[in-house]
This record gives sequence, structure tokens and C-alpha cells, in this order.
Amino acid sequence: MKMAGSKDKRYIYGMLIIVVPVVVLLDQITKAIISHRLNLNQTIGVIAGFFNIVYIKNPGAAFGLFRGWGSMRDIFLVIVTLLALIIIIYIYRKTTERLLRFSLSLIAGGAIGNLIDRVRFGEVIDFLDFYIGKYHWPAFNIADSAITVGVFIAVVELYFKKPN
Repeated sequence: MKMAGSKDKRYIYGMLIIVVPVVVLLDQITKAIISHRLNLNQTIGVIAGFFNIVYIKNPGAAFGLFRGWGSMRDIFLVIVTLLALIIIIYIYRKTTERLLRFSLSLIAGGAIGNLIDRVRFGEVIDFLDFYIGKYHWPAFNIADSAITVGVFIAVVELYFKKPN
């Protein structure tokens, strides 16, 4: 990880300022469309045997974790998300690597998108349902996708990066 120099300080937040709002807007717009056009638990087949659009609400975290925690779940997940955002911004400020900044921006945007749902509704709207036969991956949304892609890019970037 390269340390940010004074020359770079003027532009340090550029990637964050561009990517985060785009991810949050895409996430919130798609969730609004799904929640207004579909009934809860309604499924629309897109690619038979592989992909559906489905409107579900996930009160838990990834894969339904913490589903039975009640109101403590929401407090816990909001606090964890805010702590994660603080760590992301800290790491973002310490690096000048564009790809790592991009990945951190995707993760932050996804975290904020799901945080908005959690604060507004106490649950997250999911609608992308990939499956093979009767085996379904848990439904997810644009925010989850941004987080996943961001983590993948960060891992690849950090794993294959030559040490300074």
C-alpha cells in the first residue's frame, strides 16, 4: 500500500465521491422499482433454470444471519456497518492505488445502500435470484453485488501486488 502524498491530497476522495453515489443511487432506484412493481414474494422468471427477479425482504444480514435477534439485530448491524465504513475510509486515505480505491468505494457504496434500507425499513430488499434447478443462491441486490465485486477486486489487488 503506497502512502498518500501531499500532491495527491487534492484528489484523494475523487473515486469515493464518484463511485459511492452511483452505487447507492443504482441500489436504491432498483429496490424502489422492485418494491413498487412487484408484490412481496412475487417471482418473475427471466432465464429459465438460472435467473429470476424476486421481491423479498431480508431482516437478517448476508444469508439471513442474525434473523432471530429482533431489534438488537438492527442496532448491531448498523454499528458494524458504521465501523466498517470508518475502516474503509481510513484504508482509502492511506493508499494511492487506484484499483484498491475503486474496490473500497464499491464496498462503501454497497454498505451505505444496505444501511439505508436497514435504517428505513429494518430489513433489506433483495431481488436478484440465481439458481440451478432447485438450488438457489440466496437472493441479493445491487449493494450486495458492489460489496462482493469490491472485496474480490481488493483481494486480487492485494494478493498479486508486488511488495514495495
